[in-house]
Amino acid sequence: MRNKEIFSTINAGKYKGKKLKLPSLQSTRSTKSILKESYFNTVQFDIVDEIFVEVFGGSGSMGLEALSRGAKHAFFMEKDKSAYEILKQNCDFIDKQNSTCKRADSFEYFPTLVDTLMSKAFFYFDPPFSIREGMDDIYEKVYALILDIPKEKTNLITIEHISSYKLPLQIGKYNLGKTKKFGKSSLSYYK
Repeated sequence: MRNKEIFSTINAGKYKGKKLKLPSLQSTRSTKSILKESYFNTVQFDIVDEIFVEVFGGSGSMGLEALSRGAKHAFFMEKDKSAYEILKQNCDFIDKQNSTCKRADSFEYFPTLVDTLMSKAFFYFDPPFSIREGMDDIYEKVYALILDIPKEKTNLITIEHISSYKLPLQIGKYNLGKTKKFGKSSLSYYK
């Protein structure tokens, strides 16, 4: 029996309705539509002509949605080989010119990417949830990445996380603005 392909859809903007392939649920966890809609309702006017960085690329659904809604460029990194291939296909299909994909471990490559950014960016962290094997310290590793992001390169930092995990009120120079809960997943915003 063949594996059935699964898809997501761009919700709004110039690419509204275009379908995105999703990687295997064994390697990634796709952002729920309600979270994606809430996030873009929050940043909808601020993201226009800005840089968007999806730190754990997966299918690229957040960064491609950002491009659809007017972001200038989106950067993606993804470690898993099969997920990266789908990410690259999605970026090529939706907006090849304004997408940069890198097959890399986010924890190793992210500092290099930040160093190359010439302007402020929206950073979206959606790490594998800590309930997965080998991911016990995933949030601490994300905090370490955030600590090294210069303020002059930051518009907003958002972390998608398991709702039962309480994030700190401050990560280095960044303060928690708000957390919105959507069942088992939450979004926390740092400025």
